[in-house]
Amino acid sequence: MRKTATLTISLLAAAVLVTGCGSEKKDTGPARASETSAGGEAKGSASGKKGVPHQVVFEVGGTGPAQVMWNGSSNHFEQVTLPWTKTEPMQLEGAELKVGVTVSVVPGSVKGSDGMLKPAPCTIKVDGKQVADNQNGKSAEPCEYKLKD
Repeated sequence: MRKTATLTISLLAAAVLVTGCGSEKKDTGPARASETSAGGEAKGSASGKKGVPHQVVFEVGGTGPAQVMWNGSSNHFEQVTLPWTKTEPMQLEGAELKVGVTVSVVPGSVKGSDGMLKPAPCTIKVDGKQVADNQNGKSAEPCEYKLKD
């Protein structure tokens, strides 16, 4: 049990460190003069193109309280009651259209049928299609998927 708890805490800590380095989109105003090219287009915006809107659904199974971390349009980490579902609309834009965006969910631990802690089962669905899972909690890996248009 101690190994499982240590593994879960290590995975959550690593995931927080990795996803904590991301950035949130906060620029809602017009581009400043220093951020525009000679043609008047915003630098790095790929001509302001936007991709197709997507619905991303994060799910974590099990029962009871658990810590869950997910990375969609921004990073989140909170205490939830299982089973848990979160839907986020996402639309890629600019450079994201070429490289994509990784979406992920790191489930907390739940008590298995043998009484030992194990990762809660997780899934990610994009536009109604399941694109990632952790084999019903058999894998200690988080659920993650590279969203591309």
